Amino acid sequence: MKKSFKHNTLTLQKMKQNWWRSASYYKQNHFVFKLGLSILLLGFGFRLLFSQSSNVIPNETDNNNNNINDNIDIDTPVLDNDVKQKPLDFVESPKDINQFQPEDNESGKCDITDGEWIPNSGSPAYTNSTCRWIETHQDCMGNGRPDTGYMYWKWSPKGCELPRFDAKKFLETMRDKSWAFVGDSITRNHLQSFLCLLSQVEDAVELYHDKDYKNRKWHFPSYNLTVSVMWSPFLAKADIFEDIDGVSSSEIQLHIDILDKTWTDLFDTWDYVLFSSGKWFIKSAIYYENNSVLGCHGCTGKKYTDLGFNFAYRKILKNLFEFILKSNPKSMVIYRTSTPDHFENGTWSTGGSCDRTVPAKEGDFEMSELNRLLREIELPEVSKAEERASEKGMKLKLLDVMPLSLVRPDGHPGPYRHFYPFAEDKHAKVQYDCLHWCLPGPIDSWNDMLMNLVVSG
Repeated sequence: MKKSFKHNTLTLQKMKQNWWRSASYYKQNHFVFKLGLSILLLGFGFRLLFSQSSNVIPNETDNNNNNINDNIDIDTPVLDNDVKQKPLDFVESPKDINQFQPEDNESGKCDITDGEWIPNSGSPAYTNSTCRWIETHQDCMGNGRPDTGYMYWKWSPKGCELPRFDAKKFLETMRDKSWAFVGDSITRNHLQSFLCLLSQVEDAVELYHDKDYKNRKWHFPSYNLTVSVMWSPFLAKADIFEDIDGVSSSEIQLHIDILDKTWTDLFDTWDYVLFSSGKWFIKSAIYYENNSVLGCHGCTGKKYTDLGFNFAYRKILKNLFEFILKSNPKSMVIYRTSTPDHFENGTWSTGGSCDRTVPAKEGDFEMSELNRLLREIELPEVSKAEERASEKGMKLKLLDVMPLSLVRPDGHPGPYRHFYPFAEDKHAKVQYDCLHWCLPGPIDSWNDMLMNLVVSG
């Protein structure tokens, strides 16, 4: 550029000298000389101006950028015809750059099951003195559990917030509706947490219970909301021979092709139904189909084919969802996943215990083979049912509580399923419960998730 400019300057000087010689030689053409010189200077000026503006390119040393490829064709950049150029003031948002997931529990959005337990300085939503619906075996405070830290944790999903259960909002939303919880004793445990949370706004009035208090119904009069719990541990017809401590006198007789009339006869009367099962399927059972023995699970000494509990669980879930999809289209159905136990150094019947007082770190508790098998059945069966329900305009959703529950070994009653178990003997041998959950406790977060799914979602 500088060389070109110098060359133009020398040329201009020589031209000027020639014109001056011509001017002295042809004095009579003085006027012509002035006119010609003006035109020549003006022409050179325009040439220099346009030469500079059309040949300015980025300097390879600008901004310390010394790695520009010399082979890049700067003059003729090529753009794909399908690519739209961004305006000069366009700035990508962090949401686009970091692929931040918004607050929602739908596919491709925030996964509320992926998170961690963080300390919560606030008080529990209720206590055993503000809720009268806590079953004795889950009343850890009332039974003398000495530590209270298990009540002061909050589930915090990664990338979004999970609001706490808003009982007032929930009751307003569910005005003139009916709810039912159908399943086993963990389902009843879940229902009691649900009732306790709602009862902080208005105490429930019990309308019905059977002689064993396994099937019950409540009413919230100011909102005309009814809530029921139905005992159906297999969700199918079953004859059970077991006492309150879970000791069986004979194998369970399970009809895998017949759903339990305890709940099927009432299904059309409910607006919201939460089903859950799983744990009972590991018990020894004889399987019936068409009222004939088909096989069994854990039937040592019997001349039946051991089909495995996963066979029966899958079969019954298929029947469950088939029934739902052919029945009441107005109901919203939620299927809650099976939950972990945290027995260490044994099981329920072999002296297992759970004495931890804080949440476990990620990886401390691996999912048991039992829970893995249950999930391998639950997740795909629910997914297929969700898709079919969506096609029919029905609402069927999964409530997955396994991930957040897996890291809460501190949340079980342990020996405090009994009233002050060590009051007389500090070394007394008592039955530990590392399957059900203290109330209040980690299980209350299941209802945070439930509200997110049903109301906020």
